[in-house]
Amino acid sequence: MTPTQAPAQTLTQLDHQHLWHPFTPMRQWRQSPPLIIEQAQGEYLIDTDGRRYIDGVSSLWCNVHGHRVPQIDQAIRDQLDKVAHTTLLGLASPPSIQLAQQLAEITPGQLNKVFYTDAGATAVEVALKMAVGYWHHNGQPAKNTFIAFSGAYHGDTTGSMSIGYSEQFHHAFRSMVFPVQFVPAPNTCHPPPGFAPANTPLPTRPNTAAPNHPWPSEDPSLTHALKEHSLAELDRHLQQHAHHTAGIVIEPVMQGAAGMVCQPPGFVRGVADLARKHSVLLIADEVATGFGRTGKMFACEHELDDSFDGPDIMCLAKGITGGYLPLAATLATDDIEQAFCGQLSDRRTLYHGHTYTGNPLACAAALASLDLFKTNRLLDHINQSAAIIAERLNTLRDPDQFPHVVDIRQRGLMVGIELAKDRQNRQPFDPTQQIAAKICLSMRHKGLIIRPLGNVIILMPIPAMPHDTLTRMLDIVTESIRDWQDWPTT
Repeated sequence: MTPTQAPAQTLTQLDHQHLWHPFTPMRQWRQSPPLIIEQAQGEYLIDTDGRRYIDGVSSLWCNVHGHRVPQIDQAIRDQLDKVAHTTLLGLASPPSIQLAQQLAEITPGQLNKVFYTDAGATAVEVALKMAVGYWHHNGQPAKNTFIAFSGAYHGDTTGSMSIGYSEQFHHAFRSMVFPVQFVPAPNTCHPPPGFAPANTPLPTRPNTAAPNHPWPSEDPSLTHALKEHSLAELDRHLQQHAHHTAGIVIEPVMQGAAGMVCQPPGFVRGVADLARKHSVLLIADEVATGFGRTGKMFACEHELDDSFDGPDIMCLAKGITGGYLPLAATLATDDIEQAFCGQLSDRRTLYHGHTYTGNPLACAAALASLDLFKTNRLLDHINQSAAIIAERLNTLRDPDQFPHVVDIRQRGLMVGIELAKDRQNRQPFDPTQQIAAKICLSMRHKGLIIRPLGNVIILMPIPAMPHDTLTRMLDIVTESIRDWQDWPTT
């Protein structure tokens, strides 16, 4: 009997004995048998007992076209008949070259050079090196620090922890991170200290669906005030620190791991304008927001105009291979790459890389995925899906049925439903009560897998998910929130 043929009970024992799961409290994990996914088909995951679940998290925000997609499967098989892996250190491969060309063509602005790594965090790490190295090789070595936004998450390697520090995730490793200037993000549910409208409670919701009554994230006066506050703080930081700042790092349009905190229209453009004004680089972390998640191929495209044609550096991962294989890419302008070129005696070479950099199988999958975007007109489908999500979640505005829903934040297919003790004061639940986690767990009995972030229920459907499945997913979510009877009152 092979390991994959072992009964679920044996697999559970082996899991509890040997496997250390990411972002998982392991003592609690071992108190119950895990859900073991053995197969998948389309938008469904299938466990060892044959039960089917809608993949409501896109397998951690990376699956794009569904599981077992014939075109991607065949592309990987065809590449496997040639070579599974060969290094890019001193060699090249057709899939990595072809993918680099296509990424340069579809990304905004002048991002013409592609550096491959294997995960979002490593894509960010090399972006930080590119930024610091750029200024160093251009005679400004003092420009070697970064500005980031509160609530940011960029990964869990040392550099990415530094620019996305989370006390919950990283407090034990504080000694490992380097100093970073943090600017408040425009968070409508949790405005930064000192922001005056934060002391003004929201009005009680009317006893109807009230489609014209905005959530905090929809309130134009609040979002505009927060945008201006955040940009003013960024400008103040740059006035003081631009002379030693290499770059500003931003998750454009939506801060995913912060609980789907969406940025007001014009915010990314405002950040870009300030970066240019103060001569610092703009690094866009599109690991989560790229490849159609927000309704554009890349989130930055929502903000393009005559003054902003794209970031200086962009980080991609997750959906780059359609969710099939680990691959990441950091794109930079020709100007940035040229700073690392010169005579060998100049010591400009970017000595950075990974064993599986530009893996041919992963690049072949990515090329097939990009082709499916075109042949299936996927962006059109995504925007239709986004409209369905907005319409189906309108029912959550009813304060009688959903008294603990305080905000819905949506950009395309990225959705956060924030829960709290009451709507007016938005006092959060005690995180140890795991209210959102319990609601999400209850959805598994109805055939849906989603994951929360603290008190926020996260929806991240597969972009190619058929609309009937998407509607069923949204019905399960609203039913489960409505039916949950164990709300704490203190």
